[in-house]
Amino acid sequence: QVQLVESGGGLVQAGGSLRLSCAASGRTFSIYVLGWFRQAPGKEREFVATIGWGGGRKDDADFVTGRFTISRDNAKNTVYLQMNSLKPEDTAVYYCAASSGVRPTRSGYTYWGQGTQVTVSS
Repeated sequence: QVQLVESGGGLVQAGGSLRLSCAASGRTFSIYVLGWFRQAPGKEREFVATIGWGGGRKDDADFVTGRFTISRDNAKNTVYLQMNSLKPEDTAVYYCAASSGVRPTRSGYTYWGQGTQVTVSS
């Protein structure tokens, strides 16, 4: 069992930045891939970014390329999402997820955090 706890959400003006963190605990040895997803009101949850165990393999959604960066600190069992140039349409609950898969993936995650709210005002 793996527990994931997100933090760092909040209210920010358009063009601003936030850094989300997700701390993992429990059977962390089984975690290989970590990812971020988001869900806006009335919309389905969507993939944002993913990173492999070593941190060298990444993938992100087209709508965040160049603005958001995923990274991880394995010594701290933590994954981050640096979000720059935020837009009102980035407003959503952001979720951290973990997978025991072998490569970064946009689906198939087993463990999920409770989410952190990000609100971007215009």
